[in-house]
Amino acid sequence: MKRTLNIVILSLVIVPCIFSSCQPNKKTEKAIEQQEETTWNADEQELIVLVEKLLFAVGNSDFQTLDSIISDKANLGSAILREGASTNSIITIGEYFESQKNRERKPFYEPVNEYKILINKGQIAFVWADATLHSYGVPRTNNIDNFTLIKEDGKWQFINISFTNTPLPEELKKFDLEVFAKSYAQVWCSQRPTFVSSFFSENGVLQINDGSPAKGTEAIANVAKGFMDAFPDMVVSMDSLITKSDKTRFYWTLTGTNNGLNGTGNRVKISGFEEWTLNEDGLIQESKGYFDEKEYKRQLQFEKDK
Repeated sequence: MKRTLNIVILSLVIVPCIFSSCQPNKKTEKAIEQQEETTWNADEQELIVLVEKLLFAVGNSDFQTLDSIISDKANLGSAILREGASTNSIITIGEYFESQKNRERKPFYEPVNEYKILINKGQIAFVWADATLHSYGVPRTNNIDNFTLIKEDGKWQFINISFTNTPLPEELKKFDLEVFAKSYAQVWCSQRPTFVSSFFSENGVLQINDGSPAKGTEAIANVAKGFMDAFPDMVVSMDSLITKSDKTRFYWTLTGTNNGLNGTGNRVKISGFEEWTLNEDGLIQESKGYFDEKEYKRQLQFEKDK
């Protein structure tokens, strides 16, 4: 136990010393945009991808992915700042996973605004990330995330994750439609159907092509479950977002392998869009989805480009 605490304390002390100026960066640009402006070497790019993968998985409560990239000896340190006071905690990653088993979960989206990276002899890395946590398109907190990683069998593994969590001022908590759409795409990758339906109002409606409309969050969750069951590795990415009058078109691409029950085992890549009407609470009241169903069925049977 003493050794575990020493690792946590060492990480918390060394990282702030290495990276000066840890003031919250309130820019809303994505980490990938910063990556285009900054020349990262191959190891640094690999670390950025891994951190993005971790934040994506945490936002989706994807514990299987987290378990695959975090060492079972890792620790989690947090400092939650509220009204001038800080509630601090240090737990093992095993304790974290155990604490999440019966917890009510909600999705969140945490894009990184800025990275600072130090790699020591190609074996130990320190990553500092200034991120903004969003809930359904609204920025809620500024998170300063510190990660310590080590190479095990040639692969990076997280051995310490520590962060501060600070509420944003009320004037900054404004709904961002683009962030909402990216968050929506993220939850379609979660294998959690209720995460998708939570983006709809209680009496929301989702209709796909000429199918019967799914009315209410329970019915919408069942639609999402159908796709998630069919494609256990499903990834949905946002291609673009276009708003005209009171309608917003969310263009997407779905990729996945049809390995669900009675699946063909074929790989599918299909694009389409949803046309949204949002309510005054910033949730989807009605969505009409369209994609090439004939091409979709062809790929299920013969696989893409065959």
